[in-house]
Amino acid sequence: MRFASFAPLRHRQFALFWTGAFVSNIGTWMETVAIGIYVTETTGRATWTGIVAAAGFVPTAILGPVGGALADRLPRKRILLATTCSQTALAGLLTSLAIAGRPAPATVTLIVFASGVASSIGFPAFQALLPDLVPTEDLPGAIGLSSAQWNLGRVIGPLLAGVAIHLGGMAWALGINTASFLAVISVLLVLTLPAPHPGSHERIFAAIRSGVRYAWLEPGQRIVLESMALVTLFAAPFIALMPAMSIKVLHEGALGTSVLVTAQGAGAVTMGLSMGALGRRYGQRRVLISVLTWLAPALVLYAYAPVLPLSALAVFLVGALYLGAFSSFTTITQLRAPRHLRGRVISVNLVILGTVYPAASVVQGAIADRVGLRATTAGTALIMGAVLLVVRSRAPGHTAVLDMPPDLYAASATEGSDSAWSRVGPDPPG
Repeated sequence: MRFASFAPLRHRQFALFWTGAFVSNIGTWMETVAIGIYVTETTGRATWTGIVAAAGFVPTAILGPVGGALADRLPRKRILLATTCSQTALAGLLTSLAIAGRPAPATVTLIVFASGVASSIGFPAFQALLPDLVPTEDLPGAIGLSSAQWNLGRVIGPLLAGVAIHLGGMAWALGINTASFLAVISVLLVLTLPAPHPGSHERIFAAIRSGVRYAWLEPGQRIVLESMALVTLFAAPFIALMPAMSIKVLHEGALGTSVLVTAQGAGAVTMGLSMGALGRRYGQRRVLISVLTWLAPALVLYAYAPVLPLSALAVFLVGALYLGAFSSFTTITQLRAPRHLRGRVISVNLVILGTVYPAASVVQGAIADRVGLRATTAGTALIMGAVLLVVRSRAPGHTAVLDMPPDLYAASATEGSDSAWSRVGPDPPG
């Protein structure tokens, strides 16, 4: 294959899995856009838009670490089949309600929440499945392609959602999403996967605590947690509130929402395809600092863009920088966490996302209903930028630890214990 980035697609099982996930991802984004439009138009309040978006993320805060622990103990294929079938049934229920009439926003929220429960349990198994589908040398490319298909779905899904809603209403978009899950189920049924590795004797919740302890004691990972919490609190809600920006501020309706979500996804795809080269040239620390520095000004531009074309250009930039930040968080976490703790440490990131993002979306939606969405988006961005500026001015070497080996800092952070690893996990790295 001509480009090394596409080398994992030479492996039949990965190519099938990637294709099935891509089809399902397109359907998921169609449902996300359709629900956002429906709730905004039905209630006329940005608060409800934030509540529905939050409902899909709240389970991650509670069940994400449990899903990670289960993915290391049970057959991952079985976990994914069970959770995907559950999501299919819930999507079918939502489609039936849309065909029958106009479901109440509270009912839609409950179904979205239930689907979020299934997703939070299955997603760690999805991530852990990739090493079973490709050899080690192709694993970085497989992770990159998985990220690319997620963001490509964000581009294609909203566009198709706009077309489907225009032609047949919300039920069409929801029905297509229901059918898209069948692509994943059909692929999972034909995959041949190795049996799960024997789990440790540590109980699930004790294993989760080990991951949390390491994530906080390791200085580089602690920087990731702090930065992720900051970005999730002040920047991330722009995603949930894009339907409100289009409908209530720009007065562009469903088509405008599709344009904004598609532009954000296009920016994310562009940055995603560039992250490998940027990381190799500048290093993960410089990339992280750069995207965090420019994210706040980009959000201010988006907040005050007067018309849809300029708003789309601004949110393209925001989407690129936002993806750059979260890709940096994930990459740094994977590089710094010991192999036997990696899944549990990554789940700590999921807890932050699942806790802070829904709460921030609801709060920013409520504030926007009082003071306006433009002022809310710009104001929170400026607060984030001010916090970053204060940290850089008072602790200019704060992020230097990211350029240093993680094992040295893990050892120093656990000084006084029987060994450097006795407080961070049951099994030392091999």
